[in-house]
Amino acid sequence: MIRTEMRNLIVGPIATVPTAFDHNYRIDYGLMASATEGWIQAGLVNGQSALKVGASIGEGHLLREAEWPRLLQTVVEAAKGRVPVLGAIHHKDTIRTIEDAKKAADMGAMAVQISPPLFNLPSQDDMIRYYGRVSEAIEIGIIIYTTPWLENGTITAETLAMMADFEQVIAIKWSPPKGADHACAFKLVNRVNILDNNNNPIRCHKLGGHGYLIDGVEAYPPYYLNLWNQIGQGQYDQAQAEWDRFVEPFSKFFRKVVSRSGSDAKVAKGMSKLMGLDLGPPRPPSLPMNEQELAELRTLMISWGWPVSDSVSRS
Repeated sequence: MIRTEMRNLIVGPIATVPTAFDHNYRIDYGLMASATEGWIQAGLVNGQSALKVGASIGEGHLLREAEWPRLLQTVVEAAKGRVPVLGAIHHKDTIRTIEDAKKAADMGAMAVQISPPLFNLPSQDDMIRYYGRVSEAIEIGIIIYTTPWLENGTITAETLAMMADFEQVIAIKWSPPKGADHACAFKLVNRVNILDNNNNPIRCHKLGGHGYLIDGVEAYPPYYLNLWNQIGQGQYDQAQAEWDRFVEPFSKFFRKVVSRSGSDAKVAKGMSKLMGLDLGPPRPPSLPMNEQELAELRTLMISWGWPVSDSVSRS
């Protein structure tokens, strides 16, 4: 698939899907396949969204080497070309990143989200060499993940500008470094897709951006798709009011829950569970949400107008 075609598909609310575990923390591949069908039926399809597998919410950094490609292949096969499937590679050196990206290609992924090689203590020149070498070595797309909240994870707008024309780079998952103008990366919107990861999808669209990421897209896709459609129609004031109504209490709740026990996955899994799809617990040492937290989350979801399930199931 050529670069332009891939860019046309990496748009809208991108669903970072949790990984289904049973209560012995083994991946439930059958449930991942059926969940993928459900996500597609709920509207996460080509030209509207993408499924990102094995990212932080998917606990990809906790998966065994043999689990990650099988998980990715499971979702690809269940998707049957109806939605782009993206893999995620976490903070590895150039050699292992290339190896994993080639595995993702073999499994049928359209692209990979690649996090900076934090443990190499990279300079900005190292970042350029890293993403450049990977781009030269693979034939699927690359989404550059900027992580300025992590030590050694900052990628400046100037560095991104030098990487925007790498052959396989199709998108940037954007959060501005501390002190930087949020708009500084949007000079690149005609060269790569900009995906907001800073809780600001309305401003992202106004600046020419292409989509956004936040927890829960897979839990109730119509809410996030409707919001993006509203933004696309230029109804910015209404969309901003709805976004504020959602994101401010959600962010406060998220911070409180992960302060008790960490995990990017647990809140997303709680949202899915309350919508009727139980994807199991996070892997240890993280604890799942407790009943009090689930009750508080349920109240929030009802306040957003979500059709929260009266019961939960693993189907």
